[in-house]
Amino acid sequence: MKFRLATKEDLPAIIKMISKDKLGRLREDYQSPLPKVYYDAFERIVADSNQELTVLENADKEVIGTFQLSFIPYLTFQGGIRCLVENVWVREDYTGQGIGQQMFAWIKVRATEKGVHLIQLTSDKQRPEAIRFYEKLGFKASHEGLKLHL
Repeated sequence: MKFRLATKEDLPAIIKMISKDKLGRLREDYQSPLPKVYYDAFERIVADSNQELTVLENADKEVIGTFQLSFIPYLTFQGGIRCLVENVWVREDYTGQGIGQQMFAWIKVRATEKGVHLIQLTSDKQRPEAIRFYEKLGFKASHEGLKLHL
């Protein structure tokens, strides 16, 4: 298996993976061809040096997982950098095979390379199995997260 930055050609596989999820199917619009909004979002991501949209491909070069890392510089912790992990997905037919653990091992290495002192993530409360998975990896529910949709 190989980790690499996503390309525009990966977008259909990524969006298809996300749209198969119980929450993803409520908010995503997977169709062929993909709506332009996904390509526009991809261009914004790759133009930002603090963003890394990453995929994991199998031996057949199929995308079987994805996540996005945001490296956030800030003033506290003496000018520290934190890594926000978002949009973690494993293709349906690869779940339960340790792929998520491999992804987070890779994320830790990448965060260390970038000088990160803290990795954080959020998970929807409607995904208790994902929350248990993150807790097994050592993540702690240390803060209360709030969102305001505009």
